[in-house]
Amino acid sequence: MPSSLAPDEPQAILRHRPFVLFWFARVATMVAFQMQAVAVGWQIYALTGSALYLGLVGLAQFLPMFLLTLAVGHVADRYDRRTIARVCQFTEGLAAFALAWGSAAGWQSKESILAIMFVVGAVHAFEGPTMQSLLPGLVTAQLLPRALAWSASAMQTATIVGPALGGLLYTVGPTEVYAAAGILFLAASVFLGLIRAGRAPALHEPASIKSVFAGIAFIRSRPEVLGAISLDLFAVLLGGATALLPIYARDILMTGPWGLGLLRSAPAVGALAMSLFLARYPLKRRVGRTMFNAVAVFGVATIVFALSTSFVLSLVALAVLGAADVISVVIRHSLVQIETPDEMRGRVSAVNSLFIGTSNQLGEFESGITAAWFGAVFAVLIGGIGTIIVVALWMRFFPQLVRTDTLDSKK
Repeated sequence: MPSSLAPDEPQAILRHRPFVLFWFARVATMVAFQMQAVAVGWQIYALTGSALYLGLVGLAQFLPMFLLTLAVGHVADRYDRRTIARVCQFTEGLAAFALAWGSAAGWQSKESILAIMFVVGAVHAFEGPTMQSLLPGLVTAQLLPRALAWSASAMQTATIVGPALGGLLYTVGPTEVYAAAGILFLAASVFLGLIRAGRAPALHEPASIKSVFAGIAFIRSRPEVLGAISLDLFAVLLGGATALLPIYARDILMTGPWGLGLLRSAPAVGALAMSLFLARYPLKRRVGRTMFNAVAVFGVATIVFALSTSFVLSLVALAVLGAADVISVVIRHSLVQIETPDEMRGRVSAVNSLFIGTSNQLGEFESGITAAWFGAVFAVLIGGIGTIIVVALWMRFFPQLVRTDTLDSKK
């Protein structure tokens, strides 16, 4: 849908009705997801008092994503991506209502939470690559970096509002949090239904081992793309502290659910500020080196958070962490989408989503295991140090990525 404004004007992207609807859908989905994450984390830690179970929540979401990734990419390239995303968000709404029912009826247990989160993980396996591959069909190639920055701002806005709102509602009870999340998931499905653009190209090649694994083969053939997504994988896998925030909130910083909500929101405050900056002033030069610098800052901020016993300092460290992370996200997603032909975006995005899911959900499991063995502070500290080591190694392994200068489309 063409815009009446020049592509280099910041307001141009806001004149694309399909993108605006997509943006609202992303906000509703992410607010719901973050609210639900606060409630699940606090509830399962209250039920078990175990860091291991906090990690198992991440594992429960990662396993189906790992098992379904290759099939998901093929589906996203063969069928209408909007329909797939709508069904996913509707199903997430049902899962949220199931959590609400369990809490209200009194049968909620650690086993029921893990089972429902397994279903949520299976849904995310389809939703992630579908939403990633849908966006480039809504805007022109010139507007894509700006659209990705605005999309990142949607996620970060939701990550600020969602945890804070979830923590506030949890003072009433978990049922209210889950019910509100379910309503928002359904609203996101409606927003996507109003989009009249972005249909997937017809994938005429028959399903085969070669076509299913085409996304992996494509990424291996592009050193810049492989380096970018693997850097994010190992950095967040090691440096992610999200799963341990309930422990920090309750046992180290001595706050309640409201404090947990603020801690979960803090990275998004920094990320939102940075994403809005990037939406107005997109990265133009030295993007590869900028990405490495941002991930290094992510590691340093993680170390500061690990050692902090001040609630205010912890919030500041998490905000800096979030600002650094969004730079990496925008560069990585831009490289993946610009380099990938539209007929392969589903399969390539599926592999990218597996890397993201591995770094996030499996990272939560890794953090939970490490904290159970050595304590939460050591787990986060060693993760921050590991992130900095990964940056140094990846600069040697992927010199093409270090030398990447711009995000201009080559097509």
